[in-house]
Amino acid sequence: MARNTHRKNRAASQLSTRNYNPAIWLIRHLQVAISSLGRLSRAPFSTLMTTAVIGIALALPAGLHLLVGNLQALSGSWDGAASISLFLEQKVERDQADLLIDQLEKQAGITEVRLISREQALNEFKLLSGFNDALEALEENPLPNVIVVVPDEAHSEPAEAERLVTEIEKLNGVDYAQLDLQWVRRFHGITEIAKRGVLVLGALLGLAVLLIVGNTIRLEIQNRHAEIEITKLIGATNAFIRRPFLYSGLWYGFFGGIIAWVMIVLSLWLLAGPVSQLAGLYNSDFDLSGLNLLTIAGLLCGSAFLGLLGSWIAVGRHLSEIEPT
Repeated sequence: MARNTHRKNRAASQLSTRNYNPAIWLIRHLQVAISSLGRLSRAPFSTLMTTAVIGIALALPAGLHLLVGNLQALSGSWDGAASISLFLEQKVERDQADLLIDQLEKQAGITEVRLISREQALNEFKLLSGFNDALEALEENPLPNVIVVVPDEAHSEPAEAERLVTEIEKLNGVDYAQLDLQWVRRFHGITEIAKRGVLVLGALLGLAVLLIVGNTIRLEIQNRHAEIEITKLIGATNAFIRRPFLYSGLWYGFFGGIIAWVMIVLSLWLLAGPVSQLAGLYNSDFDLSGLNLLTIAGLLCGSAFLGLLGSWIAVGRHLSEIEPT
């Protein structure tokens, strides 16, 4: 019987190859895709449970990826991503400092230059240090004029910022330059760890999606065991039998991606108010950025692919075990 079935499958495959027509092939796939969607709609509760689990698994790495992107955008809005403090010589007066500022503003790689005069520095030190009486006893101000230089985005990386410091430290009137890069290096290190963590979590949860879809398709194959046997007896090929299960897995993944997208949008909506309020306390207009069209398309396509791959693995393993006797 198995040998006769194999001959029927081979004959049907040869016949379908000879009669291959792209339009008919597309119509058949469209029919199977719609019928698979209809089969899922007839079991809405189980379909919703499966797609919800897939959506949660996909929303976690996608949401963390969006969070890391917002943190990087927030760091870009902070004053002085890699600020450089130029401590001028004591003999340099205010007018000479203004000339030096004009020179720095014309230099490439610098977005902002501002002066902290020795009077401003002394007043701030009095306010923060608590040694107001002791400082009043000083005959002259010991603090120099300071020029704060803010590099542009291209020169905010540690290597480029250090090169820029080397250049401007040679200017006349500059005693020494201090580059505040310690927190920049730490922040870059934290974001790199976060990115790697998102990749690891995404890989693990992607594997979980494969297992979820694969197990769901396996149960569906077992429930339709008798139907598959009868279909093989009348000469259906494995490709014909496999097709609806593959589309079912694709639909599971696609709807799971939609649920993940909705969960991320709702999370951003819940967080937008508190984040905006907190940013306002720091005089910032920062707002959480959502998923762009490219990221949404990637999420939906990736989730559909994971569902298709999971169903392909399950069907390839379990469908070959079913043979009419």
